[in-house]
Amino acid sequence: MTLPPCYTPPDPDPDDDTPPDPSRRAFVLGSAAATAGMLVAPLLAAPAPAAAAVKAPPEHATKVVLNVNGKAHELLLDPRTTLLDALREHLDLTGTKKGCDQGACGACTVLVDGRRINSCLTLAVMHGGQRITTIEGLGQEGHLHPLQAAFIRNDGFQCGYCTPGQICSAVALLHEGHANSDDEIREWMSGNVCRCGAYTGIVAAIKEARKTT
Repeated sequence: MTLPPCYTPPDPDPDDDTPPDPSRRAFVLGSAAATAGMLVAPLLAAPAPAAAAVKAPPEHATKVVLNVNGKAHELLLDPRTTLLDALREHLDLTGTKKGCDQGACGACTVLVDGRRINSCLTLAVMHGGQRITTIEGLGQEGHLHPLQAAFIRNDGFQCGYCTPGQICSAVALLHEGHANSDDEIREWMSGNVCRCGAYTGIVAAIKEARKTT
């Protein structure tokens, strides 16, 4: 409502204890100041971030040299560290997957001196000086391993989680000479579980790679 120019507010009643109503502008400014104070106060009170602490090696750490994919890595490990955890947590080779962690699914399969093993069931300190190959080390100079290419062409995977273990196991299978028939391939690959059910493509990929390796 617009008041006439001659309007003057009445003098406050000295006997009235009711505080005057604040104007909208005063209310908005007061609310903004209070909100800003709530946001800035924790920042001013927060201590400066401390420098990142250097992680100490575990108690009773053991030095082990792992030869992985043609490169030697010197590590200080808890003697109880599995080969799987050493690869994933210490060498950042995350292609090898942790599935059941009980040796039942085969997702963690790697090659040790050409032999396929479940890396979750063996300790890293047991493999010093041995030749370890993970899925990252199968291809050479930017080229896919024949089995990797065959898996792609034959739809040998869906979600891909078990695929690194499947391929590592299949590489050893071919070297072992256990790819003479579909039934033999299925039997000797039975330790590698595919929860997506891509077994038909896996068998087809192994049969194709058998002709080229």
